[in-house]
Amino acid sequence: MDLQQMRYVVAVAETRNFTRAAERCSVVQSSLSHRIAGLERELGVRLFARSSRRVELTGAGAAFLAGARECLAAADRAAADAAAAAGVVRGRLAVGVIVTTAAVDVPELLQRYRARHPDVRVVLRSGRSDELAAAIREGDLDIAFLGLPQDQPPSGVETLVLDHDEHVLVVPAGHRLAGAARVTLRQIAGETFVDFAGGTPARAQSDQAFAAAGLTRDVAYEAAIIELMTGLISRGLGVGLLPSAFVRPLASHSPGLALVPVVDGPRRIEYLAWSRFNPSPATRALLDVLGVRGRA
Repeated sequence: MDLQQMRYVVAVAETRNFTRAAERCSVVQSSLSHRIAGLERELGVRLFARSSRRVELTGAGAAFLAGARECLAAADRAAADAAAAAGVVRGRLAVGVIVTTAAVDVPELLQRYRARHPDVRVVLRSGRSDELAAAIREGDLDIAFLGLPQDQPPSGVETLVLDHDEHVLVVPAGHRLAGAARVTLRQIAGETFVDFAGGTPARAQSDQAFAAAGLTRDVAYEAAIIELMTGLISRGLGVGLLPSAFVRPLASHSPGLALVPVVDGPRRIEYLAWSRFNPSPATRALLDVLGVRGRA
């Protein structure tokens, strides 16, 4: 068997379709199907269960897929390391980012990175801080921008603190508190809230602050999209607590929103996180673009 056959298997497993897999691999479908059939004969097992409408991994195929991904990742890393030794950064860089990242202008950063290292394929994934940290530990991400409660740093990854921030109260412009100089959690505990989904790190920051103050609140609207959250707030359906560094630029362009400092509100820390185990040349190159030297 060879690496190309493994790439074909991974492509079919991920797309569940031979035609789309062939398109991804830039080959004709007949060639891809022939190579996979040959691999199945060589292994003596069926990797895929096929019908006219469905393609699914068999048990043997699922077992093969895990090893194939590891082999391909090792081969890609070997090629990237060889290129780096010659002074050229190549390969793949998987970057994770939370939706409320504010300490770094990620699009601007990736633009500078591409200008320096055009041979690196950058992929971007958005998600929760805990999910992104876990993906780094599992090798699915190389580096990520996280935001967590100040007493809950990420574990099992290398980190750099990028910024400390505090949440502000976000209310509709006509709200009774819109012009207040500051508020306390007790003053706003009776409001209806818009927040992130329960159990997420973004939600935990506010939940923990209210719990520490011995207060409860009503979260009627849960969302993961900031535009939806601020839209609900601007229409008077609730109020929210969001990181100040992130929400202030949004509010400056949204006349329907007002921001109010919260005396005892949530605090969070933004982190840059990456693998503790042998970061790739592409990861080291991004750290260099960020000015983080000698940490990887």
